[in-house]
Amino acid sequence: MEINEKLNRNEFLKSIGLKDAALLAVYCAGETLTSCSSGSIAPSGPVDFTIDLSTATNAALTKVSGYIIQNTTVVAQVSQDTYVAVTQICSHEGQRQVIFRNSEFYCTAHGARFTTAGKGLNSEGKNGLTVYKTQLNGTSLRVFS
Repeated sequence: MEINEKLNRNEFLKSIGLKDAALLAVYCAGETLTSCSSGSIAPSGPVDFTIDLSTATNAALTKVSGYIIQNTTVVAQVSQDTYVAVTQICSHEGQRQVIFRNSEFYCTAHGARFTTAGKGLNSEGKNGLTVYKTQLNGTSLRVFS
């Protein structure tokens, strides 16, 4: 078999020696065995929550480059009094591993990189990230879709 030849899931599992009952067990596991997604993976449902910036649990948001993760949303202070919120779910494979570092959003699973506007910066991030609106009112930061 050539290296660049594509296998379907069944062929792959058989090629690594899974047979009969073991193969059936893998199929019964259902969605726990997934492949890379070629399309965008969007979070489900509307987003609308408020963060109290005066509490200790949200202290990271009081400094530029600080971020928190709440409600599967990454909220970061990108400049003085400017906040950006994006889904924590990476569009590359649907992993909940997006963080904020080096002034960009980054998925720790496979290295997908995104601008603060959600645009992909490399091939893993080509599908972009969902960006939410933010509204600062005193020490309350509203994140909403």
